[in-house]
Amino acid sequence: MTTENQNLIKSAEKAALEVLLHNSKGPFLDLPRTAAWGYPEPYTRDLLISILGIATSKNPALINSMRSVLETLAKNQSYKGQIPSFVHDKNNLGSSDTTPLFLMAVGIFRKVLDDSLFLKDAADKALLWMEYQCPTSHYLIAQQPTSDWRDEQWVPGYGLFVNTLTYTGLKLLGKDKNAKNLGNAINQLTYASDESHTSPHEGLAIKDKPYYALWSYKVYSSDRFDLLGNSLAILSGLAIPSKAKDMVDCIKAASASMQKNKALAPDLTPNFFPFIEPNDADWLPRYSEFNKPGDYHNGGIWPFISGFYIAALVAIKKYDLAEKELLALTKLIKIARNKELEFGFNEWYKAQDGNPMGQDWQTWSASNYLFAAQCVAEKRTPFFDSIQ
Repeated sequence: MTTENQNLIKSAEKAALEVLLHNSKGPFLDLPRTAAWGYPEPYTRDLLISILGIATSKNPALINSMRSVLETLAKNQSYKGQIPSFVHDKNNLGSSDTTPLFLMAVGIFRKVLDDSLFLKDAADKALLWMEYQCPTSHYLIAQQPTSDWRDEQWVPGYGLFVNTLTYTGLKLLGKDKNAKNLGNAINQLTYASDESHTSPHEGLAIKDKPYYALWSYKVYSSDRFDLLGNSLAILSGLAIPSKAKDMVDCIKAASASMQKNKALAPDLTPNFFPFIEPNDADWLPRYSEFNKPGDYHNGGIWPFISGFYIAALVAIKKYDLAEKELLALTKLIKIARNKELEFGFNEWYKAQDGNPMGQDWQTWSASNYLFAAQCVAEKRTPFFDSIQ
């Protein structure tokens, strides 16, 4: 990497830390903001994902702010163990990914604090809640559509992200037996790709494809590609190395094809592909306003997800590609809606032209940039190395 590019990355890391410190206190109980200006609320999902960059930064102020987030969530946890969607609001429930994110975050923070019993009671309640999210005895976690981070896109039944996230949380908390059972269930073939039903129940693996299904339920599934869920599958060790490397080859080929067809401008992978088009069976009328092809959850480029993917590349020793992706991400996050900002760290960017479409100075965008940069610099994946 050239000195110029190295300096650019260092500048971006410094800016990311500035964003996180700026956002570390907001108007709700002094809890962190989700974005500097657009989202003053402490969204549980965003803040728990941001633990990766905060933990690797080792910044005392940020560590203390994240501890406050986790302890407040424990106080606002429902009687049955569910984690709320807003850190400060125990009555705002319904998200399928906040509770497994809490498990992942507690597992990471126990290592940060060197305290294996940190929030034990809350974690135990959350683990029990996740067990009850399995409607059968086959371990897969079920969810309602639009209940995970994709609040404008339907993921019914057994979603990949929620299941790989739960697997990751179990591994980080040392619940290896539970993780093994869930991992075996995820690695079963989907019924849609296994017409003879050789598997005892539906899973999320797809016959003749190197990646996991977006979702699966009984005889139906979606084989559209979910970058977040599949990156977690690699990072957590759920996807064996050969599958992970084949998956990366598939991603590279798909991205090159989209660039050739003018569906993708930046040198980064969309969060989701192929895009859902108006004439497709899984298109919903609401998408025409909120989830157009190449937008938002339907193929937008999300820096926090790119951070997970870069870390996944490091996990399988694709160091050169990880460095290339990090540089592409660095150039993208410079682009802001507010032209006075040196680095935008925007929420998401439109696939077809790379324009910033969300809120600038988004906490999880800045945090996962820091995490990805450290993974590339050190050629390791903090917290995940021990569970792969």
